[in-house]
Amino acid sequence: MTLSLNRRNMLGALGAATLLPTRLAYAAAAQGERRFVFIIQRGAADGLATLAPLGDPAFESARGALAADFAGADKLDTTFALHPALAGMGALYSQKQALFVHGVGIPYRDRSHFDAQNVLETGGTKPYQTKDGWMNRLLALLPGGTRALAVSPTVPAALRGPRDVTSYANSRLPDPDAELMSRVSQMYAGDKQLHALWESSMQAKAMAAGNDDSGQDPVATGKLVASLLSGPSGARVAMIETGGWDTHFQQKGRIERQLKGLDAMIGALKTGLGPAWNETLVLVATEFGRTVAPNGTGGTDHGTGSLAMLLGGTVSGGKVVSDWPGLAQGQLFEGRDLKPTLALDAAIAGAVGAHFGLDPALVLATCFPGGGSKPIGGLIRA
Repeated sequence: MTLSLNRRNMLGALGAATLLPTRLAYAAAAQGERRFVFIIQRGAADGLATLAPLGDPAFESARGALAADFAGADKLDTTFALHPALAGMGALYSQKQALFVHGVGIPYRDRSHFDAQNVLETGGTKPYQTKDGWMNRLLALLPGGTRALAVSPTVPAALRGPRDVTSYANSRLPDPDAELMSRVSQMYAGDKQLHALWESSMQAKAMAAGNDDSGQDPVATGKLVASLLSGPSGARVAMIETGGWDTHFQQKGRIERQLKGLDAMIGALKTGLGPAWNETLVLVATEFGRTVAPNGTGGTDHGTGSLAMLLGGTVSGGKVVSDWPGLAQGQLFEGRDLKPTLALDAAIAGAVGAHFGLDPALVLATCFPGGGSKPIGGLIRA
């Protein structure tokens, strides 16, 4: 069952977010403390503008004016440097809590946002081949009652399916008064299903108190998600949607603002989680990358190979994982894009499986059926 709520409909307006009741206790306390957050970058984020291969001899000539963003940037290793806007992620990298997988790709190659996002979220090999999402299938492998939510007006495709999921959407509508809340509670008291849903909604509302002003503010969104993941009754699986990554024109300033927002969101999430950050894995990924060469309007067009980021206390960080293909003209995919040399589903299965103590091969087969790659190991601390 998939449940989508926002404060513009009745339950959402009266109860804000809903976290469905836990049906069974976690099989093991340690596993139950593990949290997973997927941040999707809708619009095709430019991985080369996020983590630049300064050690590639073709980088500056291939990127043209866009290479100037990395003038004087500190390298993470002999090849790669983070965009200066990602200072927080740079600190996590130094603390070995950030890892980057560069040159990744999904099976889809035709550069349509909607089709590519569907493949990314459903875990299929073709658009609209699979109806449920890979994150919903992941829930089937986790202890019964593991709560999942999306910070989105509706449940995204990645979380849709038979397992219970809800969504949270901020609204500027005023909260109902206490008398109305009391009346609704009385109205639902005699209904077994709605009473449990209502009580859980009230619990979630209390958890989000003081952090319910996310809107388009990345810091507030990070704080909100941290509040909904906190405590024994909090969610353990969450998805955050971010947009604005389609930089067809004037990319230089736009990508800087986007990256600063993402960096701030991660920082707020880490701070809000406190010690729970040590048991948290955050995945940041996009549907595909962008062209290596800029276009005539200072932007980049739809590409292929992209970047995935793994952040959190369980990450075996301080490294970049890549089978780097090179940026010379003859090394590009179809003469224009970063060639994907690693499968994104293999990276996700390897990381999520190890994070939750599951067999990564089982995670790959369950969440990404049809994928021919083997899970990538060594992404999570033993």
